[in-house]
Amino acid sequence: MLLEAVLNVGSDLELGSTLQQIVDTAAALTGARHGALGVLDPDRDRIEGLYTAGMTEAERRHLDLFPDEPAGRPATLTRPGRSPGSPSGCPPVRSFLRAPIRVRTEVFGHLYLAGKPSGPFTDTDLALLRVLAAQAGIAIGNARLYETARQRERWIAGAAAVTTALLTGTDAADALMTVAERARALAGASAGVILQPTEEGGMEIVTASTQDDPAGIVGTVIEPGSAVLVQLLGGEPVFIDDSATDPRMTTAVRSRFGPSMMLPLQSGGRLIGTLALPRRRGERPYTDLDRLLATQFASQAALALVLADAQADREQLAVYEDRDRIARDLHDLVVQRLFATEMMLESTRRRAASEAEAGELLGRAVDELDSTIQEVRTAIFALQQPPAEAPSTFRGRVLRETGGAAALLGFPPSVQFTGAVDALVGAEPGKELLAALRGALAAAHRRPGVSAIEVEVEAPVRLPDGRSGVRLVVADDGRGDDDGRPTTVTWQAPI
Repeated sequence: MLLEAVLNVGSDLELGSTLQQIVDTAAALTGARHGALGVLDPDRDRIEGLYTAGMTEAERRHLDLFPDEPAGRPATLTRPGRSPGSPSGCPPVRSFLRAPIRVRTEVFGHLYLAGKPSGPFTDTDLALLRVLAAQAGIAIGNARLYETARQRERWIAGAAAVTTALLTGTDAADALMTVAERARALAGASAGVILQPTEEGGMEIVTASTQDDPAGIVGTVIEPGSAVLVQLLGGEPVFIDDSATDPRMTTAVRSRFGPSMMLPLQSGGRLIGTLALPRRRGERPYTDLDRLLATQFASQAALALVLADAQADREQLAVYEDRDRIARDLHDLVVQRLFATEMMLESTRRRAASEAEAGELLGRAVDELDSTIQEVRTAIFALQQPPAEAPSTFRGRVLRETGGAAALLGFPPSVQFTGAVDALVGAEPGKELLAALRGALAAAHRRPGVSAIEVEVEAPVRLPDGRSGVRLVVADDGRGDDDGRPTTVTWQAPI
């Protein structure tokens, strides 16, 4: 039985079944009526797990596992009376054994035996108990190492998920909620709370993720001068065993919570806010490992928040650059044409020799004004498109224009490329064709009955003058201005 118990240690990551087998084996081998194995909390002087043999549930609740002898030393008791490790209400026992459960110098708990009917425990019983206690220590140590590794893995994966989520373009409020929700789940907290500095020098709860009623949490303020606030503003984390009774806690919501962590969100010396992770009253305190992993998570989340904020600034800058480009297009294509039309009309007024000549010039002026109106509409159409990073290829720029047009048209235009378009179309012909494409899409948007648009880009093609060029064709199924047939427009440029 002893050999089987020793061989089973480490063969199963289920710690509970292994420890139960150890206490059952100890009681069976020594003939003890009662056996108990108490596992100590790694950071607190209390029993974290209890495994017994030969006891009812009522007897387990009244079990006393802290004898007067110094902890960690094997002990025997031969005087009459109730012994540690035996439940109250049982007949008095004359002997008990206790052995520490340890790995190296760390004591994980104790293994007890009591109530041997045949008489006092022997040296053989004590030797068996020591072997089983050592095996229990190995099992507990391995299980805790495994759980520590799993816990670290969860926190690292959580931090990576938060970073990915923040860098996908969420706004500020969603970013803070993402951090609060993920941290609450990882820490097993009742709530995940984000506080940010106020203009008065305090801190206000701006985001709260909780499974309970969140009423009254958001908007709660830590007033300036608070001892907790001094630590947080100094970049120091605050760990609290009981929020309801700790004198450093002054907010009205503190009575809801027990153990808590308050972790500064700072990066590069900049304090973004504070991440608070309170648990319900009566729940187990945070361990040293919990505190370490949560602090590391807060540092990673703060860096991700800073990067997300910088990314949002870059996107805003891209919007401004796009607006500058459109403004230049308006100046180069529209204002100059309007000025030329003005000069044409002025020339007509001064130099018209006949009514026929004046009519011809005015007709040309009307045509120029109509073209100018189309250019203005094209520029406005471009302004309405969502900002995006400028594609590096001509094919990408064409797809960007048609993709943006889909938002206003209500359907995506069909795009087809023939030939090595990206390699053949240079900057200048590409710019001309893109301007023509924007104009054609804007014109199609104004035409009634358009439900489909086909865009074709082909290079190289033979131009009428014999040179090699690129051709752009935009066709839609709307009714034309003159004959009501579908409209097809073609542009060509040399390459």
